Amino acid sequence: MAEKKTDKVKRLTEMSHCAGCAAKLRASDLAQVLGGLKSTKGPQALVGFSTNDDAAVYRLAPGMAVVETVDFFPPVVDDPFQFGAIAAANALSDIYAMGARPLFALNLVCFPDELPLKVLSKILAGGQSKADEAGIPILGGHSIRDAEPKFGMAVTGVVHPKKVLTNAGAKPGDVLFLTKPLGSGIATTAIKRGVASKQLAKRALGVMTTLNRAAGEVFASGKFKVNALTDVTGYGLLGHLLEMMTAAKARATLDLERIPLIAEVPALAEDGVVPGGTKSNLAHVHKKVRFPEGLPECIQWVLADAQTNGGLLASVPARQALKALKALEAAGVDAALIGEVQAGKPGIDVVG
Repeated sequence: MAEKKTDKVKRLTEMSHCAGCAAKLRASDLAQVLGGLKSTKGPQALVGFSTNDDAAVYRLAPGMAVVETVDFFPPVVDDPFQFGAIAAANALSDIYAMGARPLFALNLVCFPDELPLKVLSKILAGGQSKADEAGIPILGGHSIRDAEPKFGMAVTGVVHPKKVLTNAGAKPGDVLFLTKPLGSGIATTAIKRGVASKQLAKRALGVMTTLNRAAGEVFASGKFKVNALTDVTGYGLLGHLLEMMTAAKARATLDLERIPLIAEVPALAEDGVVPGGTKSNLAHVHKKVRFPEGLPECIQWVLADAQTNGGLLASVPARQALKALKALEAAGVDAALIGEVQAGKPGIDVVG
């Protein structure tokens, strides 16, 4: 009797053209498109797209503003539950990056006919797990059929209009904090290619599924001054920091030795395991970033690596750095002081 043939279900990452936030449009392309759009801001619109901030902010009343963000992408891992959790944590991060508190979320789903519906159920369950952790409900959503699976959320939050934290307020004399190590884009590319070690996959998964809630709440607490805040996602540390410096008309210095990296990532980058989005990021910023002479290109790629649910990047007055470090440590956040802000032409100097 002939053996019955069964169709093998594809790995999620097999169906993904890019991993996670590396699927974003190139920063240069997005700038070209947005540059042709009229930015209409009435007195109630506090934050729009003019400074490439993490979310929109609209004042509803003297003491309340609504914060709105949307984020979705193709699979970064094969496990559907973990993919859902990563995508949800990434969407929530934009709310925390504005100093805001999330209220509720809506699911965004693109799903192919060839995958079993139980896969989608697991993706949604993963997203729900992070909404539960954030303490918010998921109140609905939208779904379409698509050859490439994608998942994410639109998240609504609130903040006092005078307590909004944007990416535009950094000042000379500030120091820069980063709350997660770099390298998730390179790590997920290694996972997609089947060359990631179990240790690397576990570490990257831990970084990507960790909510930025604890760090966001510390930065929004008012215990110390925060002049600017953003999260490090698809345009990498260099891209998001350059946006911060451009908005502030200031210059940043990064201490290479202080920047936390996921172990194994530099070696993978040296072997050419680098997502296309990361290479595009480096090409986009290279004219405004000065690297130490002889710095290997693989390390430059790590600094420009497209992150998925990366850490928060904060600009804090230097005199309050110790207070900030103690508050973050008390909240269980392993933050690193990675550089400083100086007067000068907008750009970044990497030293060390």
